[in-house]
Amino acid sequence: MKKLNSLLFLMLTAVLSISMTACSNDDDTKDGGEKETIAPYHFDITVTVGKQGGMGRDVTTIMKSLNSLVVADPIGFANEGCEINADYSMEAIVKGKYYYQVPVDAKQFVKLQFVNNRMQVVQAQPFKQNTYNTRQYCHAWLNDNTLLIMAANGEKNAILWTKLNTDNMTILSEGTLDLKVAEGWETFTTSGIAAYRKSDGKLFYFYFNKKGSGRTATNEGHFHVAVINAETMAVEQDNLNTDHVGEMAGSAYGELLQQTTFFDEQDNLYLVAFVDKDVDGLNREIGTLMRIKKGETNFEAGYNGFPNSEGKLLTVQYLGNGKVFCYSRNDNLTETNSKGKLAVMNSIDSYSHYYSIVDLNAKTRQRMQFGGKDIDYSSGRFAQRSAFAKKEGKVYFGVNTKDAAPAIYSYDVKTGEVLHASDVAEGFFFEQIRIIED
Repeated sequence: MKKLNSLLFLMLTAVLSISMTACSNDDDTKDGGEKETIAPYHFDITVTVGKQGGMGRDVTTIMKSLNSLVVADPIGFANEGCEINADYSMEAIVKGKYYYQVPVDAKQFVKLQFVNNRMQVVQAQPFKQNTYNTRQYCHAWLNDNTLLIMAANGEKNAILWTKLNTDNMTILSEGTLDLKVAEGWETFTTSGIAAYRKSDGKLFYFYFNKKGSGRTATNEGHFHVAVINAETMAVEQDNLNTDHVGEMAGSAYGELLQQTTFFDEQDNLYLVAFVDKDVDGLNREIGTLMRIKKGETNFEAGYNGFPNSEGKLLTVQYLGNGKVFCYSRNDNLTETNSKGKLAVMNSIDSYSHYYSIVDLNAKTRQRMQFGGKDIDYSSGRFAQRSAFAKKEGKVYFGVNTKDAAPAIYSYDVKTGEVLHASDVAEGFFFEQIRIIED
């Protein structure tokens, strides 16, 4: 039902390419050019055409701003919105009303606004000493206007860091971490994950060592927890995670696409990770939610905040009071692949993904339901597919189910009520929601 036939798909793509040729980049700085809205924020929704996006897929990616996600008519994108992949990337850092990223040209840092459905460059800062590739870095906010960028260098044998003042995008300082690739290994992971703990000024950098490259690479059996003085960037500890977990989730893009860390009210740090597990000859990735308690520098032994895991945990969003909104995959679902063999349904396009609420205090997990039934499995693995509107006390989340048009639901954090907010026009695949201040 949601798949376009080939003729309609070609027609839609042609219309989109004509209507969006001038929307992807506007270098005029318009500090006061935000569009007028009643609410103090709006929603930027991203979709793809023809298939799901993610992992650098060459696919048309369209962004559009909406004052509300609760609308009667399907949200359309033909002749509306902006194709963003030509100059920029869906992988970005978002804070307040701005986007920050290394664009496709990989020559500079840019501060952007998406205004009137156009990307506008507010400020740009060319690289100096350290250089970065688009989509391949992690970040942490050290205060309201100091942004830290980190990634492996080109040879992947050192970890680079750069601090930016986001008020004017000037480079405050930059350098290289005092970390070495472990003996017997060849490179660092490209991006890793960074998280800053305000209570003691510690920066945590999660990484692992590798051999080889691409999908054939071998990863170190346990990942590392580097504890860094955020002011001086001196590495104070390099701890090995000793729990049986092999890799952090989302580490390829360092939380540019999906949120995999959060701090609770006590300043405990949580990280999404997973371990490979062989079940009946099939490889499954079993998700876990690990915790570093306030004042500690390594993971709490045996702790797992994601109970009854059925597969890989992909994204998390902390809602307060111990509640976490999760997007994960059911690795118990199988299908016959193109080679006629039984395989886990774990591709980007597999209808095996779903949302749930975890209560860290009660140690429970409840799958999202609508009308008394579980919401159908969704396709789409990458990107933060939910947004928490704190002022409303609601989470908005999108699905791409097999036999219906993409839909957006709302979850009321206080009452637990789930409502159908809107549909997305057929032919488009829901990817991402972001909340942007006006």
